[in-house]
Amino acid sequence: MNYYEVSLLKSPLQNLTYSCDNNLEVGQLVGVQLRGRKKLSDAVIIKSVEEPTFKCILIDDVTPFIYSEDMLEIARFVSQYYVCSLGEALSIYTPFNQEVVYETNDKQYDSQIEFSVEQQEAFNFCKRKEQSLLFANTGSGKTEIYIKTIEEHLNNDEQAVLLMPEISLTPQMQKRLEKAFNHSVAIWHSKITKKKKQTIIEGLLKGDIRLIAGARSALFLPFKNLGCIIVDEEHDESYKSDSKPRYHTKDLALYIAKKKDIKLILGSATPSSTSFHKVPYYRLEKTYFNTKKTVSYDESSDSLSQGILNKIATTVNEGNQVIVFLPTRANFKYQVCTSCGKSVECPYCSVSMSLHKNSRALKCHYCGYAQKIPESCPSCETGIIHNLRVGTAEVQSRLSEIFHDKVIKRFDRDEVTTDKKLRDILNDFNNNKIDILVGTQMLSKGHDYHNVKLAVVLGIDSVLNMNSYKARERALSLLIQIAGRSGRKGEGEVIIQTQNKDFFDYYLNEYESFLKDEFEAREIASYPPYVKMAKVLFAHTNGLKAKQEMEKYLLQLQQNEAIEVVGSSECAIFKLANKYRYEIILRSNKVKPLLLALHNIDSAHVMIDMDNVH
Repeated sequence: MNYYEVSLLKSPLQNLTYSCDNNLEVGQLVGVQLRGRKKLSDAVIIKSVEEPTFKCILIDDVTPFIYSEDMLEIARFVSQYYVCSLGEALSIYTPFNQEVVYETNDKQYDSQIEFSVEQQEAFNFCKRKEQSLLFANTGSGKTEIYIKTIEEHLNNDEQAVLLMPEISLTPQMQKRLEKAFNHSVAIWHSKITKKKKQTIIEGLLKGDIRLIAGARSALFLPFKNLGCIIVDEEHDESYKSDSKPRYHTKDLALYIAKKKDIKLILGSATPSSTSFHKVPYYRLEKTYFNTKKTVSYDESSDSLSQGILNKIATTVNEGNQVIVFLPTRANFKYQVCTSCGKSVECPYCSVSMSLHKNSRALKCHYCGYAQKIPESCPSCETGIIHNLRVGTAEVQSRLSEIFHDKVIKRFDRDEVTTDKKLRDILNDFNNNKIDILVGTQMLSKGHDYHNVKLAVVLGIDSVLNMNSYKARERALSLLIQIAGRSGRKGEGEVIIQTQNKDFFDYYLNEYESFLKDEFEAREIASYPPYVKMAKVLFAHTNGLKAKQEMEKYLLQLQQNEAIEVVGSSECAIFKLANKYRYEIILRSNKVKPLLLALHNIDSAHVMIDMDNVH
């Protein structure tokens, strides 16, 4: 009889010991019986062990599927760094049938791409560096650099993966990749069918499929000979998983590339501060088309002012298209001064405070500082702090009333629920069947809109005034991405509704300067990338229980001299899915003591988020 330690997939349980008559391989996928469950649970063989002192249950099912040693190694890192069980970490990977044989071939690809002088320099820079950041303006041709880099690796009989934010898997990108790599490319994301996924994995194992373009899960497919990872729009926060394990795809891609000696390129027009800080970059500024873009500011507090409506009317009446952007699809509320547009900042954290209506107070979610809602604005001392509400449905409805003869559609997660709907709306918009597209951050994600002459940005102050150290970076990055969608060819106009004109005007065409200035501010205030941060969240249907659990660990964490408790309070969204939520924010300039403290939290009601993005 053989005895094995197994890890239960998607389970927070620690490894368990089972027995089996057969010799099994480390990494093999098996089915085991758990007490109280009728259905078999998926588990992975972690190691062979001596016969234990207790009686073991037999392994019920042995499959031909396996997790490679590389997968197990990366999963162990994920388990340690993102504070989860090994079974939860392994569940991000797709196992494979080891009986499928990889066939090398000498198929050659020629994309026939001809570079400009600037593109050639950028390409050479990325080729010289094992890890590089392509800091490239919208329309400067970074996709061509991606394709040429992938082509080199494929011609060397290697595989490649091109990661994009989920909704950026646009028809345009798919067409370009298929044109260059024909049947050797496969698209991978959550909306493709189970049968199609099986076909792709088989093609990958055989070596027929050389390139996978897809969302974050594409990084964890069973590549046989991965030589190149490209992360497009690397600043995008959808790369951070919001369920266990709460990994960041970009950071894991960097880790895997270094560990396994794989070429890595990160690309963005607005790179994240962490990537800019730690990865060598090449600045590609020159764009393909000479666009003439004018930027104007609207300082009114009404979400659709008369000035904005007049501009929209002029644009659509001339046969051109308009995109109207809002930060979120829902009705959001934010507090800004009616005169100067500033929000009320915490005196201790340099982040905006959040409104707590029930206690009629403003609170900081970083340090817990609270104050009553001021009668007048602390910044200018004359304006009044004012609640604003706006949402995509509201804006679409109002525009439809005014422009009743025009086609106005929404482009947000409520409206675009399938891959087909995404393609249909983008095709209709590019074929001029839609006059005005009202949408959320989905509008900013790498889509080419040919006939957009006006981009209207509403509610950007709500992003700038968020209760987060990343608020300025997030707002400016988003604005630059949206502005890049107007006037891709020819003339274009961007109207930004804001009461923070000075900030946006100063940095709109100077993102590199902004990042350098932001680093100075973050170093002084002790924020990433200079320190490591983590959020520890306690949730329970009984609010008192959640609070007691938080207070118990707060006491424990405050006694740890190697880490700092930045703050503890109710969460910004206090009740979610019928659970009351409290959080502790931690930071440390060393990662080891922080991870040690996080791994010592043993609660059934805790959610730990290392490197939380908010």
